[in-house]
Amino acid sequence: MLLFGSRKDLENHLKGAVSLDNGDVRLENEDKFRDKVLDDLAANAALNESREIRGLSRHIIKSAALDLGAISASIEDLYEARGKGKMHGFTVPAINVRGMPYPFSRTIFRAAQKINCGAFIFELAKSEMGYTHQRPHEFAMVILAAAIKEKFRGPVFIQGDHYQINAKNFSADREKETQGLKQLIKEAINAGYYNIDIDTSTLVTLDKPTVKEQQRANFEMGVEFTSHIRDLEPEGVVISVGGEIGEVGKENSNEEELRAYMDNFLECLGKKNKNHKGISKISIQTGTSHGGVPLPDGSVADVKLDFDTLEKLSRISRERYGLAGAVQHGASTLPAELFHKFPELETAEIHLATDFQNMIYESKNFPKDLKQEIYTHLRAECANEKKAGETDEQFIYKTRKKGFGGKFKPRFWQLPETVQTAIARELEGKLDFLFDQLKVRDTNKYVQQTVRPVKIRPVLKDEIEYA
Repeated sequence: MLLFGSRKDLENHLKGAVSLDNGDVRLENEDKFRDKVLDDLAANAALNESREIRGLSRHIIKSAALDLGAISASIEDLYEARGKGKMHGFTVPAINVRGMPYPFSRTIFRAAQKINCGAFIFELAKSEMGYTHQRPHEFAMVILAAAIKEKFRGPVFIQGDHYQINAKNFSADREKETQGLKQLIKEAINAGYYNIDIDTSTLVTLDKPTVKEQQRANFEMGVEFTSHIRDLEPEGVVISVGGEIGEVGKENSNEEELRAYMDNFLECLGKKNKNHKGISKISIQTGTSHGGVPLPDGSVADVKLDFDTLEKLSRISRERYGLAGAVQHGASTLPAELFHKFPELETAEIHLATDFQNMIYESKNFPKDLKQEIYTHLRAECANEKKAGETDEQFIYKTRKKGFGGKFKPRFWQLPETVQTAIARELEGKLDFLFDQLKVRDTNKYVQQTVRPVKIRPVLKDEIEYA
């Protein structure tokens, strides 16, 4: 991995592959760019100490992706078609790319292309941005660089997951918390995120006398953020927006809550702007928790998932509100024998994160010395997060996600190619299984029928500003 010492070093590295002209990027040799230049550009876009070099590297990758047919897009039209019953029988995997982001993203594209899968999403949650040290412009760059490397052509769905309001901060300073999330939304859209899941379910208060009042802050703030997104949409793009009625890890959702949220959300949105489109899917709580529940030995407790609720609310959301259906969070650590149920029950989307993280850390190919260094660091830096009676195994299970960022971020990028390839092969096996169970084979035909991606050129000054 080569980190450039100056802009001149970068430009010399591009010779024969790419030329630059006042911010315009022109591909001169596609094969050389993909095989000799791209990997170093991606590393510099993530790691270089110079903001200018990070921003310029991102700008080159995003520009090249457009020319090579990998286009960041909204999944809105596919979800609208699903809500109208024009397609069914599959569940879209939304994969959170926390660790080893570049090789893991490449692996996802490979697994998808093997089965002609077009309906799959790359995502990163608001909380994950902090502990993995990946802001939207960087994350979008990584995904598009991986698409170029794997010769993927077509719409690329990049999603902001759990763009969430912190209830405690909201109570203390509503304006500050609201504006902070609005600024993140603006940054994400500017970076090329055209799918955003708004999570104001944290504001649900179950001690209110009616379900409408319990959900009021949720649907009112959901409308405010949805309208904000609509006001920022690039020309020709309708961003896919997700809503949420039950916070993951809390009480299971029910029909009354779904109807209270959706009926009042749509009424409030119509009053705010009758031309604004609503949400395309709804996240519900069915018994899971993010990351699973670690047992004292570090293994994960079995979950009793409420499939009846999932099927019922997904059906109502389609038939009554024209949504794609319900979204299942916190699913990657579920038993393997359950995944076939999601497409059978017409679940629209499923979010997968923690198990891929676990596979990276627990791989026999992951360097043991690096793992122990990370764990030692977490025991010191996150000691205040350890609860009374919690074993070291439980503590490490819950906190090791934080080992992907900070001083260890370059170490993951710098893992030997042999190590990255071996771990990626293991991840690909898991993806093959999940894609099969979720029935997304040949969904590229549905994507091609419905999604018309818009080529939106990156702006160099924005890439540098957010670098």
